[in-house]
Amino acid sequence: MMLRYALRTVRARKGGFLGAFFALMCAAALITACGTLLETGLRGTIATERYAATPVVVSADQNVHQTTVKHKKGKTKVKHKAKPIAERAWLPDDLATELRKVPGVREVIPELTFLAEPLAPGGAVDKDRPAYGHAWDSAALTPYTLTTGTAPKADGDLVIDRRLAERAHLEPGDRLTVQSTQSPRTYRVTGIAAPAHEVRHQTALFFSTAEARRLAAHPGQVTAFGVLPAKGTDAAVLKQSVSTALHGTKAPHGTTAQVSAGDGRGPVEFLDAAAARTKLVSMGGAMGGTSLLVAVLVVVGTFALSVQQRHRELALLRAIAATPGQIRALLGREALIVGAAAGTTGALAGLPLGSWLHGRFVAMGAVPATLQHTVSVFPPFAALAATLLGAWAAAPISSRRIARIRPADALAEARAERTRPAWGRILAGVALLAGGAVLVAVLSVLRTEPASTPVTFLAVVVLASSVALLGPLLVRAAVAVLGGPLALTGPSSRLARANLRGHAARMASVVTPLTLLIGMTCTVLFVQPTLGNAARAQAREGIRADWVVAAQGSGVPAEAARRLRTQHDTVTEVVRTTVRVGLDKYAAQGVTPGGLTRTWDPDVTAGSLTKLTEDTVAVSELAADQLHLKPGSPLKLTLGDGTPATPTVVAVYAKGLGFGDLTFAHDLIARHVDNPLAATVLVSTARTQTQLATTLREFPGIHVLAPAAADSIQAARQQANAEVNYLAMGLVLAFTAIAVVNTLAMSVSERVREFALLRLAGATRRQVLGMLRTEALSVLLLATALGSGIAFAVLTAFSVGMTGEAAPTLTPLVYVAVVALAGLLALVATALPGRVALRVSPVTVATAKE
Repeated sequence: MMLRYALRTVRARKGGFLGAFFALMCAAALITACGTLLETGLRGTIATERYAATPVVVSADQNVHQTTVKHKKGKTKVKHKAKPIAERAWLPDDLATELRKVPGVREVIPELTFLAEPLAPGGAVDKDRPAYGHAWDSAALTPYTLTTGTAPKADGDLVIDRRLAERAHLEPGDRLTVQSTQSPRTYRVTGIAAPAHEVRHQTALFFSTAEARRLAAHPGQVTAFGVLPAKGTDAAVLKQSVSTALHGTKAPHGTTAQVSAGDGRGPVEFLDAAAARTKLVSMGGAMGGTSLLVAVLVVVGTFALSVQQRHRELALLRAIAATPGQIRALLGREALIVGAAAGTTGALAGLPLGSWLHGRFVAMGAVPATLQHTVSVFPPFAALAATLLGAWAAAPISSRRIARIRPADALAEARAERTRPAWGRILAGVALLAGGAVLVAVLSVLRTEPASTPVTFLAVVVLASSVALLGPLLVRAAVAVLGGPLALTGPSSRLARANLRGHAARMASVVTPLTLLIGMTCTVLFVQPTLGNAARAQAREGIRADWVVAAQGSGVPAEAARRLRTQHDTVTEVVRTTVRVGLDKYAAQGVTPGGLTRTWDPDVTAGSLTKLTEDTVAVSELAADQLHLKPGSPLKLTLGDGTPATPTVVAVYAKGLGFGDLTFAHDLIARHVDNPLAATVLVSTARTQTQLATTLREFPGIHVLAPAAADSIQAARQQANAEVNYLAMGLVLAFTAIAVVNTLAMSVSERVREFALLRLAGATRRQVLGMLRTEALSVLLLATALGSGIAFAVLTAFSVGMTGEAAPTLTPLVYVAVVALAGLLALVATALPGRVALRVSPVTVATAKE
């Protein structure tokens, strides 16, 4: 019976349920889009290209492992965890002997993969595709076959793929400069090769075997082995045989060999795509979690406003003997009907939204194109379930009071709003306010970005939720402050003051999404600048060099740095990577130790940088605090390519935000990274910029910059990285903005009879519209104060934790733009429904049935 009545109510009050439908639909679309990103991170396919003709690939394990054993109450629990390393791990080349002995193996082809960027006079030939060098002996792994010319034999010979030849207009006999792991060298193109399968995500350059080994710079090691089966041998059987033969086989530094086949070959080839999975899972989970919290807050507020608008109808039902349980059942079924329709529509709309979002992340470089977008039924069904659950939960929360109080009280409250919210609501609001304060306090002691970022946005949502519950009291407090000025500014303002005072709960439902919009937007826009500007400030203060040498492409070759060194000048090469201490990831750099203090000052607080060698390390105060280190302490870690090392700490420095947590000798790091070229070279010299540029004229794409110019380039890079976060949270902000418009439109549309009575009492159309504008501006003022206060508190705590100073970066122009946008939304969402409502004759409205 209740279901039938609920269906009739929804059909009869389509306009009344439209706001709730729209809020739920947007929530479902947002959750679906985030769900597809999460699923792509978990299950996204990485299709192989380079190993397309190789059924089985043997490579080094790309993870660092940790096993913990716990004994509790007579039981033993073994937990194994693995985290990816930052660089490519290599295998010993003598492993090929063992592989050739495996039954069913026809041929074992060693593979070398290394940086090899073709250069034109203006820079890289094809900036959209990474370029890798290989030995021609491994061309059969794809396979590549010559379409013209001959294979490379001498060290100066080169075979290029057909796409590169077409783009660069190259033919056999032409010359091509290649920037690899060594100094740039010009090669003679001896042939052009074409793949048997489409290769869309990389450019291949093939060298002679001896030259490829020199450029790979890993003597006695290979990237992988391609294992080709003998005739009649199944790939699955071969994989099992190879796995059995290699069980327990390890590289010299302890990396276990792993065997891949089928879809498992893609992650071996595209390490960046494999690493992006973890990033996408984290990003999708963070976006989805924040979206869900915001959706719950918005949907509950929308349902509360909807129930508030039907207060008289529900009070009449109570008066004719409807029980509290029947009221709750009615509203619950209505919510499920609206939720099912909105969830289905939103889930379907979320699929193309997720695809668009993935495409934008790929275009920005946050996610490699090799990680294919994956879509299944799980995200839409999860979004539908979350929407139904949210709608079903929002209905009883919104109807708690109308279903609980006596029928006579319900009828009385239908005409006049209560002067004070229920004590339960006040206590819940105070509890959330206290919870938000605790989160802000916790945020002020978190010193790593992965830990602080989720707490930052959670604190904003929790504090906005407390505003939602304490909203009526906050509105009345605002009226008490603004009441005097409003009373002196004309009849429209006096009407607005009376409405704000008499309908505080209705106005509070509008304040909440506006507060959330302003608070969340300011937090999103100012978090990254706060962290980035602090890091750049430390870097500016710590760089003592007169000039900074940087490259447009892969980096600055060691030969360029060698040519800059003179007896009186100091040249510091800087190469960057990431290392693991246990399973924890730390940003690291390698620097040239000689004369380091002339070019670089990280503000050493303990120890000395003069003792920095390949067996020692300098650490930031943050790393020293987290890992309990001091000068003389051994530090057990795993370098970027999986090589274990235990250097001794010789110095602790303060500027870790600007220079990374760990600093090693340059030569140590350069041997264990995929790209050993220097990210920057710091030069302390009396020579001029022109003299240095003349010295480096043989190196294409190398520029000599003043430290200030280098800082500007770093600022642009930070802005590009921040745009990924802006896009990630932009959908949440867009949803919140839609909720603002939706709630305001619902609030105004319901007041048609009120406007008619005001018109009949003598108010002009202009005065009613003026009243609406004044109400909207008053609500905006309160929301701006609350949202700005929330954002400032959260950003200050974030700044204290991450930088050690209560100095968040706030851009006045951006802040004014945020408030102006919120004000524009509020005024438009108020004025348009108000004008529509005033088109109908007041007599017609006043005499119509309610």
